[in-house]
Amino acid sequence: MRTSVLEYLETSAARRPESIAVIDETGEYSYRQLLDASRRAGNSLTREDVGGHPVMLVAEKGFSMLATMFGVLYAGGYYVPVDPDMPADRMRSIFDCLGDPIVVADCDRSLSCYRTLPEAHVLLLESLFSRITSDESLTSARTRWIDANPAYVLFTSGSTGAPKGVVVSHRAIISFIDSFVETFALTDEDRVANQAPFDFDVSVKDIYGSIASGATLIVVPRRLFSTPAALADFLVTQRVTVMTWAVSALCLMTTLHALDGHDFSGVRIVLFSGEVMPLRHLGQWMDALPQAEFVNLYGPTEITCNCTYHVVERSRTYPGELPLGIPFPNREVLLLADDGTVASSPGEVGEICVRGASLASGYAGLPSSAAASFVQNPRNSLFVDPLYRTGDYAVISEDGELFFRGRRDNQIKYQGHRIELEEIDKAAESVLGVTMCRSVFDAARERLYAFYVGDIDRRELIGAMRGDLPKFMVPSRVTRMKSMPLTKNGKADRKALLALARSSAYGARDGERHEG
Repeated sequence: MRTSVLEYLETSAARRPESIAVIDETGEYSYRQLLDASRRAGNSLTREDVGGHPVMLVAEKGFSMLATMFGVLYAGGYYVPVDPDMPADRMRSIFDCLGDPIVVADCDRSLSCYRTLPEAHVLLLESLFSRITSDESLTSARTRWIDANPAYVLFTSGSTGAPKGVVVSHRAIISFIDSFVETFALTDEDRVANQAPFDFDVSVKDIYGSIASGATLIVVPRRLFSTPAALADFLVTQRVTVMTWAVSALCLMTTLHALDGHDFSGVRIVLFSGEVMPLRHLGQWMDALPQAEFVNLYGPTEITCNCTYHVVERSRTYPGELPLGIPFPNREVLLLADDGTVASSPGEVGEICVRGASLASGYAGLPSSAAASFVQNPRNSLFVDPLYRTGDYAVISEDGELFFRGRRDNQIKYQGHRIELEEIDKAAESVLGVTMCRSVFDAARERLYAFYVGDIDRRELIGAMRGDLPKFMVPSRVTRMKSMPLTKNGKADRKALLALARSSAYGARDGERHEG
């Protein structure tokens, strides 16, 4: 029985010491090298007394960052990866939430950390690898390993605008990764292309899925996502077999025709998550990779990566969208109606709730927020039985499948009607010539806006939406964009779009206006 995710690394390093564990822009590193670097970092951090405490890691993703993450775990602490380009105010907010943690930064980011967090104890990342490993200090830390200990904290955007730190234990990771590796048959022959930053939970599947199976983790340089054709070349050259990517990253490549002229015959599986996958983009990927399996994944950070999956059936005609799929092993997924009862009949809509060993341990420093989201299972009054309320809604189809129906915080009240913004997006994306659409609502002005990427004329799109949507759901203004703003995690950035809609420059563009 595993008590720490480090046992994945130790097992693979013992079994395949000279096999390549990680490839990044600095080189290729074997499992033996990764284990040695991780233990060296762990030895250095034991001297800093990080056991049971958080360590902020401010560095670019790659081998050194990964070895430091593992080093924190060897020292008995838990790591908090932070985007090195994060705004100073947000970094300060995370630091304060964690209660004066030790900060580890690479050389390029150390001065920024000193300026933003002048009182912090900042260590240089590369200095952690200089010490000789002390078995005694690491063994002492190891005696305190239990699977309920936190392994990492990932900060997500909170509904109040302040970041929320999701605390995830070794037990939660192990419960998910064991089933993930088995379900998708990851092996030591796989080469996993890591798209997501290390502070985004999609990377958890890349990192631990690779290490647990003995595969090679290929860290895709961030800069390549600005040049999709070069990104496609990189994937081919690196002989990638597994892609676990955000939907927006996949759509970026199809929108800019980056798949054209490339041989992706080595890719055996593409797993995607984060947003609803537009079927038009999925079709282009499936045409370009006829040998590959495609899988729709669903689940928020709080349940450790994903709770459901649907393997796309090439022979099936989907009704405009993909189902969420079936639960991973050792998970229960249910829908709670607004009255607290369990929705179970076709046509019923409810909030997606999840039970199982992979639930997060709560939010760092925010017990009231945790109490609102991690609740008692309403079907059980005899003992503690936690249930996570995702804030996402789904409907049960006639065949018993679940289909996504928007977020609780994307439901608006407009002209007396309750509207899901995703329903507007879906209607626009069903129009030929639209590659992506995202709508936003300015409650102060009582205005509904839509932004889209595509080659269709704006007026033509408005006409099509009028034919598909009730009058009150047709946005007040529809704007064509050259590209959709994305969050650092690869999702469409509705906050940036709302800021644009509220800007005086946007408001002066009368030519874009359409009164619904």
